[in-house]
Amino acid sequence: MAIEQFNTINPPTWCPGCGNYSIWNEIKRALDELKIPPHKTLIVYGIGCAGNMYNTVNTYAWHSLHGRALPTAVGAKLANKDLTVIVVAGDGDGLGEGMGHFIHTLRGNVDITYLIHENKVYGLTTGQSAPTSDKGFVTKSTPEGLIEVPTNPVSLAMTAGGGFVARGYAGRPQQLKDLIKLGIQHKGFSFVDILQPCVTFNKINTYQYYNERVYDLAEAKHDSSDFNAAFIKAREWGEKIPLGLVYQDTREAYEDDLPQEKGKAIATRPIVTRNLEPLYKDFM
Repeated sequence: MAIEQFNTINPPTWCPGCGNYSIWNEIKRALDELKIPPHKTLIVYGIGCAGNMYNTVNTYAWHSLHGRALPTAVGAKLANKDLTVIVVAGDGDGLGEGMGHFIHTLRGNVDITYLIHENKVYGLTTGQSAPTSDKGFVTKSTPEGLIEVPTNPVSLAMTAGGGFVARGYAGRPQQLKDLIKLGIQHKGFSFVDILQPCVTFNKINTYQYYNERVYDLAEAKHDSSDFNAAFIKAREWGEKIPLGLVYQDTREAYEDDLPQEKGKAIATRPIVTRNLEPLYKDFM
């Protein structure tokens, strides 16, 4: 297998220097190194600049409604458990419109991988504030500065029951690729928050900003199995920003407790005609 199998004839349309280029490359590299072929992969995309990756990766793909990428991916995974299912969405899409789905998917623990592009703006609609924008952040939609405090997706994921929580950075592609691979290999829901500078609409959280602050949790000998220690790292933000696998636990995936998921993937079974009249009567 060669990484070129994941290319399409369509070039990306992001701004020059956008962090999405790095994420785009590392998703393909991760799939290639794990030897997961395009026809065994589904990527569900949210709406936004991240979702514009839709035409540029050669796998099965679905461009979901705004904020609805996760339930779409969950349905696909339960219908065909043989697929590797990845979700690509922005922080506006996934933590604004899609916040409720994020919480409940963490609780459920379906075996899919969620990659959030955290650029702290709604980039596709020209830079309005996102749920991750800092308090005081000035945008077209907040000319006097944002009033709300920012959402921390990493600590939020931990408190909502996430069993695999990590943070990557578009400016460290090798580490990002390794985190994506670990997420795909994790049994259950895996979440990777990816710091992705928006070079056009966010002049604060730039590559320079992150390069001066990020450090590697692995090099700091962080124990990702210790929830309390991991939560301290999840909350760390400011002069120092940790990157890497923050927390990992093992528990049964959602589908492990569904009897209908035993045996072959549902999508591969023959269609059976059933009489639903008795079921209808239960609801009348």
